[in-house]
Amino acid sequence: MKKQHVQLSEGDRETLVSLVNKGKQSARAYKRAIALLELDRGKTITAVTETLDVTHNTVRSLRDNYKQKGLNCLQDAHRSGRPVEIDGDTRAKITALACSDAPEGHARWHLRLLADKIVELDYCEHISHTHVRTILKKTN
Repeated sequence: MKKQHVQLSEGDRETLVSLVNKGKQSARAYKRAIALLELDRGKTITAVTETLDVTHNTVRSLRDNYKQKGLNCLQDAHRSGRPVEIDGDTRAKITALACSDAPEGHARWHLRLLADKIVELDYCEHISHTHVRTILKKTN
């Protein structure tokens, strides 16, 4: 007798079937819903991996996540991303500096000169000339 890897409740099963039939979610959520339904029907992990073209670890972790989180396992966890180093106030200061008169001995501001001056004025710890260009390009 085959081991049933996931035992879905009746409400969860109905929710998953309606998600699969609607087709209004991401491809990842769709694959995860199909995998849970297949595991509930008694298919082995190997059969589900072949059907969905995913790895064993993916199906195993989905099974474990369902047991811990329920249907919240269908959605990806929030990722914090890289923190913002240069905020709006600093961008405004950089733009104002670029609009000001160039230092003595220079006809106009150059990107590398601006980057050096920004670090010198302690607007930020470090900044490249290409990042200065990106900041100035976003302003009118």
